[in-house]
Amino acid sequence: MKQYAVVQHTYSEFLGLIEQHLEKRDIGFNYFRPFVGQDLPGSALQFDGLFLLAGRNPALDQATVPWFEHELNLVSIFRRADRPVVGFGAGGLIVAAAFGADLLTEPRHTASWTTARITEAGRGDPVAEVLHGRRVLSLFEGDAELPQGIEPILLADDGRWLGIRPDTGSYGFLFRPELKPGMIEDMIMEANRDLPDNIGELLAEARELWPEMQRLTDDFIVALVKSLDLMTERRKAPVFSLKVE
Repeated sequence: MKQYAVVQHTYSEFLGLIEQHLEKRDIGFNYFRPFVGQDLPGSALQFDGLFLLAGRNPALDQATVPWFEHELNLVSIFRRADRPVVGFGAGGLIVAAAFGADLLTEPRHTASWTTARITEAGRGDPVAEVLHGRRVLSLFEGDAELPQGIEPILLADDGRWLGIRPDTGSYGFLFRPELKPGMIEDMIMEANRDLPDNIGELLAEARELWPEMQRLTDDFIVALVKSLDLMTERRKAPVFSLKVE
């Protein structure tokens, strides 16, 4: 069975809408939660790929994200093992950093609905093509200055990057295809969470756009599966039992 590692940064933010798409394709997933002290995997050889999810703090904030360097290393581990890597929000910034981007702690919040626009670098990319002209929710903390050699495949209305594909097996996204309105509600209820001032407006629009959000995620996952060949199970290292009979 295909099995993906998923790094989760808050209880409120999980694979959400994407879970059902993976399950119906017989793709399993294991959550790793460093924010409660759980270790990240030390190897990619028991998994078919890696998802890095969003979080409540800028990825570069070492006081609140002390495992940041471990996640950077994890991206490298998975790519050296030829396993696909996908990041959303803070996870997208970590993917960018793993390929040489400079992370920033400001702006504290980027929170808006925007229209995704394909770039010349995105032409022919299945994910960029299917998202072009679609309304997406951009929600993350901090930012990343992309290095020379990495061009965005998607831009927001204001020209900020929304998506990158730094190599053939990796994507970093600053929009949130996994979010459901209920997840935004959970974020609002999360204790001591610093939220953007317009979070209520974002939630109201998410409720209004819920049918389209589901269609967008459907199309996004189909394109992602095609682009990264997610239906192909990678060769895994055997697991040996040390039990002596």
